[in-house]
Amino acid sequence: MVRIQITVDGQRHEDEVEGRLLLVHYLRDRLGKVGTPVGCDTSNCGSCTVRMDGQSVKSCSVLAVQADGSEITTVEGLATGEWHPVQTAFKECHALQCGYCTPGMIMASIDLLEENPSPSEDEIRHGLEGNLCRCTGYQNIVKAVQYAAAQGGAQ
Repeated sequence: MVRIQITVDGQRHEDEVEGRLLLVHYLRDRLGKVGTPVGCDTSNCGSCTVRMDGQSVKSCSVLAVQADGSEITTVEGLATGEWHPVQTAFKECHALQCGYCTPGMIMASIDLLEENPSPSEDEIRHGLEGNLCRCTGYQNIVKAVQYAAAQGGAQ
């Protein structure tokens, strides 16, 4: 067992974890952050994307021990009284159907908008290519990112 200290959605946690425990399972099973879904467990789908120290990462490809000392933001941690602008954009643009990819898409979109506050459609599609959606055909997801950019982006 390895002792870790991690801040998740603004709350500090100290735990002992097995060295092989994935961050996604730590978030879901230990902390109850079930808004971060387990998708493929191979880092292909991006559903489990969270922000670690300000950068999006696929939490199924990060060990909990690798997150020691880090600050993690999950989709649940984005809203502080109000929805994050990207969450609002996804709602307004109907950028979800089943919702399974939505947390990862939102987290990756925030990362994209921080790097490029006014991306073109091609840049959005390229920026989100590591996150898979099987329902929407991506069109409304792209519209949502464009909408969020027009509203002030990743704030």
